[in-house]
This record gives sequence, structure tokens and C-alpha cells, in this order.
Amino acid sequence: MKREGCMSTSKTGICINTENCTLARQEKPIRLRSGQIEPCPECGVAVCVFEKKSIGAFKPARLAAYATALCAVFFVAIWVISSPPAAATRSANAVAQKSDKMLRFAGSNTIGSELMPALAEAYMKQHGITEVKRIQGASSDEVTLIDAKNPSPNTTIDIASHGSTTAFIELSKYSADIGMASRKIKLGEVKTVTSLGDMTSPANEHILALDGVAVIVNRNNAIRSLAKEQIAAIFAGVITDWVELGGRPGKITLYARDHKSGTFDTFQSLVLENLKLSEEARRFEDSTLLSERVAQDESGIGFVGLPFVKNARALAVSERGTTPLLPNRLTIGTEDYPLARRLYLYTPTARENPHIRKFTDFVLSRAGQEIVKQYGFVEQNLLLTKTNSLPDAPIEYTQLTSGAQRLTLNFRFLPGSHKLDNKAVRDIDRVIEFVENAKAADKPIMLFGFSDALGDDSINLKLSQDRAKAVADELTRRGVKLAHVIGYGAKLPVASNNSKEGRERNRRVEIWVKN
Repeated sequence: MKREGCMSTSKTGICINTENCTLARQEKPIRLRSGQIEPCPECGVAVCVFEKKSIGAFKPARLAAYATALCAVFFVAIWVISSPPAAATRSANAVAQKSDKMLRFAGSNTIGSELMPALAEAYMKQHGITEVKRIQGASSDEVTLIDAKNPSPNTTIDIASHGSTTAFIELSKYSADIGMASRKIKLGEVKTVTSLGDMTSPANEHILALDGVAVIVNRNNAIRSLAKEQIAAIFAGVITDWVELGGRPGKITLYARDHKSGTFDTFQSLVLENLKLSEEARRFEDSTLLSERVAQDESGIGFVGLPFVKNARALAVSERGTTPLLPNRLTIGTEDYPLARRLYLYTPTARENPHIRKFTDFVLSRAGQEIVKQYGFVEQNLLLTKTNSLPDAPIEYTQLTSGAQRLTLNFRFLPGSHKLDNKAVRDIDRVIEFVENAKAADKPIMLFGFSDALGDDSINLKLSQDRAKAVADELTRRGVKLAHVIGYGAKLPVASNNSKEGRERNRRVEIWVKN
């Protein structure tokens, strides 16, 4: 029986990196594009190649042992012939991670089209590069930033913005240093990048900014607000004429982001839910182009991130039993807007590139968040805002908040617990910084906790009190004095309790400052 080594012209192989790779441990054959050495799609280690017929003829254990021995012989030979001694001690993963580029980004078009180039340029200038040149890539969703005076790989940043899904694909292939996503990483994606760290932990998952999926129409459209259920029916093709919504007669034209987009994933999850997008929808990879088309079409409706509303007009959105809200700095900052979302950066734990950590620290700083604001997203620097009193509010709540101002955030928690989520962990630091800089330490600071409406009222009241106390404990530990820490149970919902997302938004702690 003929058996080929690692330089075979066959198109099947196995990975032998059993310590770090699931495919290797499962001894799964890997289809290759060519007979030459290629990296494993999971871990990046070079795959050993065999003739396809030979794979089936070997038992997995024998095949793995054979592959290990054969590949070891092959790589020793290559090392002897052409590699410096230091290379022999370097792991294949480290080689795969190594890049001469300053940074490489991949993922969300919402983040990558305008905001990330601006953040990258500011970061380069912070590191002494005085003149930055942007070079357009092969498509409009790719751009490279270089040092215009002294161009070199280690002063070059690549940005590829082909959708949030591609962030985790490129991270897993070691072809990106930082992933950009306009939605939270999915469970299946977490499993594909376990070798890079726990992508749900604060060390790997970073909230870059807040955004809202704006539902947009032409400025001449008479419709000013829609319920979330109406929007779902429109994009599912159930409602097809504006007259059904109280507008002028005319067929509705649908504009939607493409399937790789985190914006579409968010819209599917928050709006369509189990419904399917109408096949008549026109799909776009670029949010700016989508917005332009809606602005030119009086019968059009679409959805984009907040900065891409541009010449179109955003609609106020409501859920069952709630007031319609426009996407703006307060409603998105507190995440009360029904289609509010977080924008994420995902970073691997162990990479040799020191710029990964330095860049995330920069973009989360006050200076970085000011750039976020300049590009139309909602930054996480805190402000005090005045809000109108609510008619259904408890009397005590109304009295305490009268004349007070609300900070532009809500503390939220991991599902089913009193543990702060990743954003809230950083928000504690932001509140401390705000209290110190605004000289608000001597002003009465109040925390109000709320729950969803599922279950017994007394249990919900206790949950809201416990969550308010969890935030109070963190702030008190850092020296902040609190005037009131109160839970109000399921009162004052900001979203429908009929959906998982709505219940998550209702489980919150507000922070107010009395003048």
C-alpha cells in the first residue's frame, strides 16, 4: 500500500497538535486545498498530508502515531537544512501568531468602516507616527494605515471589515490580532477560539462603544414611530404597504444588511426573532450605501447602526406596554432603547504583540471614547442628564429623583445572578472617576434596582434589592458614599417582559445624583 509523507500531492491530512487542538485529539482527517503543507483550520499548526485512500486504511491510533513520527522526521529535516537553531524551540502556534504588522483587525463593518480607522490613526500618532497615510484595499471594506514618512510592516495597521462573523474566523486562523463585532460572540464561536482564551471574560471581551440599530425611512415619510412587532411584520413581508401603517399608499421597499453582518444578527435576534427576512429585501454589506438608498427612496425602510442614519430619518421604536423611544445618547447609553446594542472588541490571551493590550487600553480611555463620540456612536464617558418624570413611577421614586440627574448608564448583570457583567465591571471604575472629577462625592448618590416581571412579586422585589446592593457594595468598597439604595421590583419596565432581551433590559440598576 502506497503511503505518502508531508510533501505528498494528496489532499487529505491530520493535525498532530494533540495538546492544543480538538481536531488533533479527535484524529479527524482534514481536507486540504492542495498537496502542500497547510495550517490546521483550528490551531494553525502545519498539517501532515497523506494519500486519501491511505487515510481510510489506517486505524485512527495507528494513523496518528504514524503521522507524528513522519511529520517529526520531516520537520527535523527542514530545520537542519534551512532553519536557524532558535526556530527549533519555537512552538508552531507561536509561529502562526507571529506577524510583522503593528496590528491586524477583522470583523464588523459597523466598527471597521469609519470608527476603527480613526481610532487606529490616533493610536499610531500616540506612538510617535506623525503622518499617517490610508491606503484603500482590494475592496471598500479593507484599508491599510501606514507611516507615510517611514513605511514599514511594524508601523502598519490592516483593517478588514467584512462582517462580525469574520472576526472569529480570522482570529481562529491567526490572521487577525483583534476581532471587531457588533454583537456578542455566539456559543458556537466561543468553542472555535478556545485556544485563544475565554472570549466571554473581561480580559478578552471589551465593550468598545454603545450603539442602536436605527430603523430608518425617507425624510418625507409621515410615519414617526412603530412598534417592534410592526417592524418585524414589515421585514418578514407580512405588512407590504405603507397604508397598513397609517401612511400614504405604496408598496414598502425593504433594505437590509447582509447575512455576515452583526447588525443583521442583532436585528434578527431583537426584532425578527423566529420570523424569516423577506426574500424581497435588498441586501447590503455597507451600511452607508444602505442608508443612502433609503434616503433616496420614499417607499423604503431599512436598519443601520446609529452613525449611519445620515440623510435618512430614524423612527421611534416601542415594545408592548412601553413608550416609543428614539435612539439617542441617553436612551442608548442606558440601553433602554429597544434596539440598543454593544459594540465589541475580542482579543486573544496569549499573543506576542504588545500593541493588542495597549490599543484596547487606549480605546477604552477617555481620549479613545471621545473619538467614539465624534463618529456618532455613544461613548462610555459618563454624563449627568435631566429626565422627565414618569407617570407610573412609585411615589418614593418620583420624590427622590425630583431635581436629581441620572448618569448615562445602567448596571446590568450576568443572567440569573447578582454578578456584574463585563460592561458593568468597567462601569464601576467609570463611576469612581466621574465622582472624583465632577467633585460629586459630597452630593447624594442614589441607586435604584429593578427586576423583570416573571415570578412572584415579593421574589422580584428581593432580586431588585439584591442587585442594587451588589452595586452599592462595589462602590462603597471604593469609597463612594450612597444616600439611598432601594429596589422597586418589576415596576417601571423599560422593555417588554415577553422576550428574553426585554427581561434582560428590565433587570437593571440606575444611578442618580441629587443636586
